[in-house]
Amino acid sequence: MGRIEDLADSYERNIKAPWQKNLAGAQKAIFVVYAKEDERKLNARIGDFEVRTKGAGHGWRQLDLAPLFPAWMSAEEYRESYFECPEDLQLKLDTEFFDYVVAAVRAELTADDVDENTVVAIYGTSSLYGFLRVSEVLDKSVGDIRGRMVLFFPGTFQQDNYSLLGARDGWNYLATPITLHQSE
Repeated sequence: MGRIEDLADSYERNIKAPWQKNLAGAQKAIFVVYAKEDERKLNARIGDFEVRTKGAGHGWRQLDLAPLFPAWMSAEEYRESYFECPEDLQLKLDTEFFDYVVAAVRAELTADDVDENTVVAIYGTSSLYGFLRVSEVLDKSVGDIRGRMVLFFPGTFQQDNYSLLGARDGWNYLATPITLHQSE
């Protein structure tokens, strides 16, 4: 079996287990942690996770974060000048792009067809690297989780810390980690 299939098996075992009610938003988050070099493979097989989720009797919605930056940037009036002087873009990334990503995540979490039995899957997380911090997006979004939010996370999980792409200092988070080797 391949790593993605093994990860999907671990995910399936977790998602089939009875869901505890009355949890805080951060406790309703599940991080599927995988090696950064498997990002494209995982994105290509996201449907496997959907099938397993539905097989466990849960609803499914998904959000790919990868197209968000190009969509936001293409709507920027001064986008050409930002390509000439990228450091001028930082303030807009910290405010407007951040708000744009948070709004997209919250829209999926609060969609009309999302209830306490729905998984909202978020992938393409690596596309945010260098623009904003995933931890800050989650801090603004987790209060809207109704069922479960599954964040596909290319990086590492060690000693209760998550590190996106293994490139930054990690942060501690209450999410349930799903890894290839649960003893990681």
